[in-house]
Order: sequence, then structure tokens, then C-alpha cells
Amino acid sequence: MWNLPNILTLLRIVLIPVFVVIFYLDSSWAAYAAAAVFGAAALTDWLDGYLARKWEQTSPFGAFLDPVADKLMVAVALVVLLQADPRILIALPVMVIIGREITVSALREWMAEIGARAAVAVSTLGKVKTTAQMLSIVILILRESVFGPWTYGLGIVLLYIAALLTLWSMVLYLMSAWPSLSGRVTAVTERKLK
Repeated sequence: MWNLPNILTLLRIVLIPVFVVIFYLDSSWAAYAAAAVFGAAALTDWLDGYLARKWEQTSPFGAFLDPVADKLMVAVALVVLLQADPRILIALPVMVIIGREITVSALREWMAEIGARAAVAVSTLGKVKTTAQMLSIVILILRESVFGPWTYGLGIVLLYIAALLTLWSMVLYLMSAWPSLSGRVTAVTERKLK
């Protein structure tokens, strides 16, 4: 259980309050430091999965903790960004992204209970969506610190792209789970098909 991939996942959770504290510091370097902490946490998301597969250190604990860490990190960052800029322009994609995460998590849990978890496995689209989310969040944390006002606009555009990808991937998850949700495929039938 205490292998490097799992430790990196736990580190991502530990970095969440560190990120929040730094984000609210009244300092000229706070935005840079908060973006660096969030960026480091986002990199551990990629690195822990890569190392777990490469070193064959996948575990049930890691499979459970990794998506929890991802969702916590993104949700906290989005809420903090919305609090810093409480406009409908930011609220809409934040609502979509957090709502989707709750919906898909509930769907995966329910599908696992009926023995059909594989029908809602993580897709390539989900990984693209995650990348767009992480990049947009880093840019929005920096606000206008780096290249001027247009940078924040780019972050908002990327956040909307992430929200659209989020909706698209949720629809794909729901479509793949629809036979079970509609009652057309039972857990017993699915076991026979495997």
C-alpha cells in the first residue's frame, strides 16, 4: 500500500490546504506560488498513474484514492477561483464541472454495485478533459500576473472548453451505462456476457 505512486497521490491531497493558504496570502508572489503548488499537484496526477503501471504497483487503495484526490483538488481550486471572481461567467463552468464529477462518481459507484463497473471506465476523452481543466486552472490562478489581461481571458476560454469536454464525457458515460440504468441489462446478464 505504501508505494511511491500511492504516496504521490496522498501528497496531492496534502497539497490542497497548502494551495488554499498560499492563494489567500497578501503577497505579490502568492499567485505564482499557488500556481506552482497546483501545477505540482497536477503533475503528480499523471506521474502516480504512470509509475503504478510501469512498476506494476497498482493497488485497490491507489485505484480508490487517485480519483478522490483528483476531484478534491479540482473542486477546491474551482471554488477558490469562483470566490475570487464571483461572476456568472466563472460560475457556469464551475457548476458544470463539479456537477459532472458528482454525477459520474455516483454512476461509477452504482455500476460497481451491480457488477458493471467496466462499462464506465476512464476514457481517453476524460484524460483530455482533465488536461484542459488543469491548464485552465493554472492560468486562472495566475490571473494577469504573467502576460497581461488576455491571459485571464485565455484561462476562461480553456475553462469553457474543459466544461464542454466534461459534459461530452458525461454523456458518453451515461450512454455506456444506459442499458443497466434502463433495466435492459441485469448484472446476471452482464456476467454471462463476459
